[in-house]
Amino acid sequence: MLRRLRGLFPHAKMVLNYSNDWELLVAVMLSAQCTDKKVNEVTEGLFNKYKTLNDYVRANPRVFEQDIRSTGFYRNKTKNILAAAKIIKDKHREKVPHTMEELTALPGVARKTANVVLGNAFGITEGIAVDTHVRRFANVYGLSDKRDPDKIERDLMEVIPRKDWFMATYLIIEYGRKYCPARRHDHAKCPLYGM
Repeated sequence: MLRRLRGLFPHAKMVLNYSNDWELLVAVMLSAQCTDKKVNEVTEGLFNKYKTLNDYVRANPRVFEQDIRSTGFYRNKTKNILAAAKIIKDKHREKVPHTMEELTALPGVARKTANVVLGNAFGITEGIAVDTHVRRFANVYGLSDKRDPDKIERDLMEVIPRKDWFMATYLIIEYGRKYCPARRHDHAKCPLYGM
């Protein structure tokens, strides 16, 4: 399956725009229940307005909510992003932490977000980021029968070689976007059907 996916998507990679580790973390936090396209539209203005970690620390929550409103769940995202900024400033000397334990201790950061940040910012592979595309793929192709992302991640980590964990996320996401979307469709027309 991975070989076929690599053939279909030789240039698969993260599509969120960012210029530093903090912006990466913000973009991934904003991407919860939101399309990457919408996040990139929002972060274009956001990253111009809030240029440093300290800009987030000093941000007015009500104003920030409006800045990110179109990503959905904006109140919760605001609370988590601004709280994470304060923690990173106070506890991590203004550097995004680079361990699973420290990242998942931040508000609003679960394994999916931590996996994306660790892999893209630090080249550290701890697991597989399970988003809606990855969950659907795992269920459709019998790689997991679970609904919980952490359980699906464990199932996938058992069948995908560790050296492929990081890339598998992006290959599967591309596959979901192009061939196997959430809307009802005929799976028999998907290129991996029957594998």
